Amino acid sequence: MSDKQLELYRLHRSEQSKYVYFILAAAAGGIALSVRMTTDATLHWSLLPLGAAVLSWGLSFYFGCRGLDAVSVLTRANAELLQVQNGEHPKAGRRPELQEVAAEALREVMERENTAVGKNYGMQFRYLVGGAVFFIAWHMLQIVLRS
Repeated sequence: MSDKQLELYRLHRSEQSKYVYFILAAAAGGIALSVRMTTDATLHWSLLPLGAAVLSWGLSFYFGCRGLDAVSVLTRANAELLQVQNGEHPKAGRRPELQEVAAEALREVMERENTAVGKNYGMQFRYLVGGAVFFIAWHMLQIVLRS
């Protein structure tokens, strides 16, 4: 891998991480805002959309964390694959038959985790937006009920 390719990969990972952490912070912020806005509230049916928003933001946070876990596994498997390919893996060593088996197993792990990363980050975004929609619906309902 050339230096330019490596730098581009690092930049991509950095931007992806910032995006994921931004969504995690937004979901946590939405939950905190909801808790703050309902500190003195009593249980009432009109809080259902807000409850749905908090649930959605909680799921967004969950899927964001799952995505970060998948990236961690993916990165570790990638590092081990490089060790295998260089003949430096402690278990496969320089034995071609073990290197081939280990490389194939690691590629399967990487493919699975790469798919998981995409799914988790997609769900993270969808639930964040869903929470925002429920929050706006709750806010509009409060306006109507006060009228």
